[in-house]
Amino acid sequence: MNDKVMVVSGGANGIGAEVSARLAGEGARVVITDLNGAQAEARAAGIGAFGVACDISNPEQCEKAAQTAIDKFRRIDGVVNCAGISKPHDSMTLPPAEWARMIDVQLNGAFYFAQACAKRMSETGGAIVFITSTNAEAAFPRRAAYCCAKAGVAMLTKVLAIEWAEKGIRVNAVGPAYVATEMTLRNIAAGNVSETQIKARIPLGRLAQPADVADAVSFLLSEKASFITGHSLYVDGGWLAYGYF
Repeated sequence: MNDKVMVVSGGANGIGAEVSARLAGEGARVVITDLNGAQAEARAAGIGAFGVACDISNPEQCEKAAQTAIDKFRRIDGVVNCAGISKPHDSMTLPPAEWARMIDVQLNGAFYFAQACAKRMSETGGAIVFITSTNAEAAFPRRAAYCCAKAGVAMLTKVLAIEWAEKGIRVNAVGPAYVATEMTLRNIAAGNVSETQIKARIPLGRLAQPADVADAVSFLLSEKASFITGHSLYVDGGWLAYGYF
């Protein structure tokens, strides 16, 4: 990663913060974008990176964030889309506005951000990694919008990979199971999910740590993955493979 320019959306907290720190630690010049610009700047200051505000559901803000990276470092070598929200809700009473917001952030925003960065990578190539979820493959109750959005990103990964290959841009995804982030811990505290049941369901018997996801992201961005594109790598402790009762 030495001197590579990496742009991380949703990089102020959770998986995004871990990914940003990992890439910076490996020598990359990192641009952290986040809905909360102050948090992005604070997180960036702690790892020698650069922070900028960006709501990825807004195409114009995505364009501005990508151009900021170019203005600052003259190029973009890698992109990681970590921005996301989670708000479980019964499907029968799910408000249309909540459905739309989930799709806007998780699917539309993923595309807008990747598109804005790819425009600026088309002459130099690079790598894009989306953060999806086991929910791209496995349906959970009370998560209709989230599951549909993540499944959409998994297909988006394949489409962009084959379309942008001629530009030298590889596109992959990392799909975690439950990760011990602030968002997951809030859902556990709110009673939306049971930590005991989660651990019992995962063959390796624990939640993923943000570092587990960062390991996979770093690999897919690196030259070690130079012939991998259009692939979703599930960091799930065996969740999807496990079908036994």
